[in-house]
Amino acid sequence: MNNPRLRKYYKTNAMTNTIFVVLVAMFIIETLRGGSDESAVLFKLGAQFNPAIIILGQWWRLFTAQFLHIGLLHLVVNCVTLFYMGQYLEPMLGHVRFLIIYLLAGVGGNLMTLALGSDNAVSAGASTALFGLFGAMIALGIANRTHEGMAYLGRQSFVLAVINLLFDINIPQIDTWGHVGGLLAGFLLTVILGDQNLRGYKLPIKILAGFALIGFVLISLRLGFIISE
Repeated sequence: MNNPRLRKYYKTNAMTNTIFVVLVAMFIIETLRGGSDESAVLFKLGAQFNPAIIILGQWWRLFTAQFLHIGLLHLVVNCVTLFYMGQYLEPMLGHVRFLIIYLLAGVGGNLMTLALGSDNAVSAGASTALFGLFGAMIALGIANRTHEGMAYLGRQSFVLAVINLLFDINIPQIDTWGHVGGLLAGFLLTVILGDQNLRGYKLPIKILAGFALIGFVLISLRLGFIISE
């Protein structure tokens, strides 16, 4: 990579670009294995299917489902959102925090799907993690509400999240609960972990967010078991 501007961009957004490569690579694998629209292919590659998680103990699906996509449009929309949010958030959070929040928000969203989503559906997509990035930006915007630029980005992310959720409600195929869970997990994780340079939350608020996150996980697990019984 000889172009200095490209080197700087990749260094600044290394995790965003790496996630993009993984998402595209997994989509190619889906296509080669029989098609990203095939439930059997998605299941074999790690998509979320609640009975498999609860009955067979395949908990890893809560993690792997966020790397798969159902159709090219699904992948393209999520990749565009990833680049848009990543260009702002990764420099603010730092590479490690950004990756942790992204991945754990994805798991958090899938946990809420386990708790409240359909037990008959095979679900997949990075949307749970991406809603976590919306939640992260909202948390940073609130913590830095006196900073005009940060406050604007926080409000913008809130509006985008609400519009997307309202859109989701009218489309049965979309995993709305997963999006809500990702949004909540991303918000709480960012309150706890903070960022590199901007103003963060005070310790009591971080502790409350930690308890809220633990409660979210425990309640989601309990509801997941109840629904599947």
